[in-house]
Amino acid sequence: MKIIHIIIILVLVIAVGIVVSTVIDSSTYSDFSQATGRPGQEFHIIGKLSPGKPLIYDALLNPDEFTFYMLDENGREQKVIYHHAKPQDFEKSDKVVIIGTMKGDIFEAKSLLLKCPSKYNDQNKPTKFKEKSFQ
Repeated sequence: MKIIHIIIILVLVIAVGIVVSTVIDSSTYSDFSQATGRPGQEFHIIGKLSPGKPLIYDALLNPDEFTFYMLDENGREQKVIYHHAKPQDFEKSDKVVIIGTMKGDIFEAKSLLLKCPSKYNDQNKPTKFKEKSFQ
């Protein structure tokens, strides 16, 4: 075999490996029902905090455990444990995206993203500026 054939085969093998790893690692938003059906598999779940449920975090007792309850987009509530410190202004978040796996009846989040409500709403919309001519 010529060296050029070996190089082409190696490039093809690397390209196939990249495509396969990208397809396997790609994930879409799911819900708690799908995560419960496949424990151990990583899921991205978008939702909001459950109203009236406690946010449990004690920095003195365990600074790397934050527990809260979340509603997914289908309205299913689930207990979530995040193994890091509680994010600042967590209670003010509009939506929460958690990334992690189901373990029993608890979702263990390895990371989370917060979408905070916009400081710009209908009340604070700027009015149109009046044109002024400078002479």
